[in-house]
Amino acid sequence: MSTAPNNLPRPAPVTLRQAWRFWLKLGCIGFGGPAGQIAIMHQELVERRRWISERRFLHALNYCMLLPGPEAQQLATYIGWLLHRTWGGVIAGALFVLPSLFILIALSWLYIAFGDVPVVAGIFYGIKPAVTAIVLHAAHRIGSRALKNSWLWTIAGASFVAIFAFNLPFPLIVLGAALLGYFGGRLAPQRFNNGGQRGSAKSFGPALIDDDTPTPEHARFSLPKLWRLLLVGAALWCLPMGLLTALFGWDGTFTQMGWFFTKAALLTFGGAYAVLPYVYQGAVGHYGWLTPTQMIDGLALGETTPGPLIMVVAFVGFIGGYVQPAFGAEHAFAAGALAATLVTWFTFLPSFLFILAGGPLVESTHNELKFTAPLTAITAAVVGVILNLACFFAYHVFWPNGFAGHADLFSIGLALLAALALFIFKRGVIEVLIVCALAGLGFHLMR
Repeated sequence: MSTAPNNLPRPAPVTLRQAWRFWLKLGCIGFGGPAGQIAIMHQELVERRRWISERRFLHALNYCMLLPGPEAQQLATYIGWLLHRTWGGVIAGALFVLPSLFILIALSWLYIAFGDVPVVAGIFYGIKPAVTAIVLHAAHRIGSRALKNSWLWTIAGASFVAIFAFNLPFPLIVLGAALLGYFGGRLAPQRFNNGGQRGSAKSFGPALIDDDTPTPEHARFSLPKLWRLLLVGAALWCLPMGLLTALFGWDGTFTQMGWFFTKAALLTFGGAYAVLPYVYQGAVGHYGWLTPTQMIDGLALGETTPGPLIMVVAFVGFIGGYVQPAFGAEHAFAAGALAATLVTWFTFLPSFLFILAGGPLVESTHNELKFTAPLTAITAAVVGVILNLACFFAYHVFWPNGFAGHADLFSIGLALLAALALFIFKRGVIEVLIVCALAGLGFHLMR
């Protein structure tokens, strides 16, 4: 533990306007997935600005990692709430997402409108093999951290077989893993002790919210406050869902998107890659909102834009709304933009409620959180599910016409090079995507 630079003055109170500017900046530069986004917040909020101490930062992060949903966005919401009450949390969480939503709506429209142009087609031809390697790398990255013993390896293997061989629904796999973790954590707790990111907290000088700063009044638990929040949250879900049902019927595209992505939002244990198989099963397999190839392209766009990777749901919504225009073919863009906005709303609403409702309980203790065994088992199961996703992508990229057709040797070779760059040379995702896009463009134009 480092010695604290006590000679530094305590930072001045942060105004809501100052916080607003920072959260907007974070939403525009938040590349690199949750690890990169959390690193940016730590550097800016803990080290440089000293708005919050590292111990309080890590305490909040531990809670966010236990929740379904994007942990980086939830951490921003938590810190914003701690600084400036409910509206501070709403502003922080919303600005983390909104820049990515607007960018993805624009990119989705360019993709669907000009995807057949040779230059655009060539870029995506190179990106697809890279995405295959990236998903495989995600499985390895999560697995190396999560699979610490034979029990967890067995859960990961069973989840892969369950979804690959038996096509079991993702929610059922998550439920089964959670039950195994719940009972396993009691029978053999030493096998399920991988929860929570931990580390020794350092001091970078006095912080605005320091280790010994009393919990502010708004962050203290109150049962009436909790009930009010739950009622408001229920209204924020029921009102748009009721309006969509009244206008388009329960089976309407917009209504089904709202219902489907509400369920998806509650299943994002382990990050965006964990929920992608569920999104694929529903959006591609059940509803037909987009094709397998478009799903791969959407993941590539999600990787290259700021904000949480789960924002790929905005691409899914836009394509589904665009190709099944509820307002007529002449208003396809409006239908796509509305669908992207709706799925973003229903995906992130639970995240805000988890933070605003659970934050006071977390602030009531600064000790380590318990009950991580079910999360540990779910994370292990997620490794097998992500591996299945990599197999799914590889099949559609390497054999675009099925096993009966010819293998795409260029795509196979490019995927191997991308994997080499990620696994061996530790290159960044954005860098790998750019190089593969240029390679695919060159090869596509020369054919």
